[in-house]
Amino acid sequence: MRLVLASASPRRAELLSTAGFTFEVEPVDVDETPQPAELPTDYALRVARDKAAAWRRQHDGDATACILAADTVVVADGRILGKPSNREHAREMLALLSGTTHLVHTGVVLRLADEELAEVVTTRVRFLNLSGSEIDWYLQSGEAEGKAGAYGIQGRASRFVDWVEGSWSNVVGLPPATVYRMLTRAGVLS
Repeated sequence: MRLVLASASPRRAELLSTAGFTFEVEPVDVDETPQPAELPTDYALRVARDKAAAWRRQHDGDATACILAADTVVVADGRILGKPSNREHAREMLALLSGTTHLVHTGVVLRLADEELAEVVTTRVRFLNLSGSEIDWYLQSGEAEGKAGAYGIQGRASRFVDWVEGSWSNVVGLPPATVYRMLTRAGVLS
């Protein structure tokens, strides 16, 4: 059975490749708007499920593929921080993360023909206090664009991360150990 990553994220693909998985990348688009009063973990899992379902619909229910979908959200002060809409929005997010501990949730969904495995992985991340000039420096790098919480832990923002409790790769966008465990449980890997 072939493994399909239903994501356009180059970071997710890199994490899977580095961990030795063989897969195809076939991204899908879904509405990622949080629903009113939706809990962050429910949101991440719903969006991942929506991605897996969208792939199945687009491929006429293709039962020969094992679909892997994920969605990562950053949560600070009870707020879901998605991808910033512009530079000022990214600045606001980084200021909110400055000097605090926040949560990163990744909803991971593995969908086979007649089975679904789903899990949310949570990591705690502590940022150093950031000055306005440090935030400006980071924003000028362009790394904040397209990243939940306006930062990439694997890049220049790593200098701002004081500590991580849990899976580092989860913060990047996908925990390979969780994927491995799910694929093994589903009998896709021997």
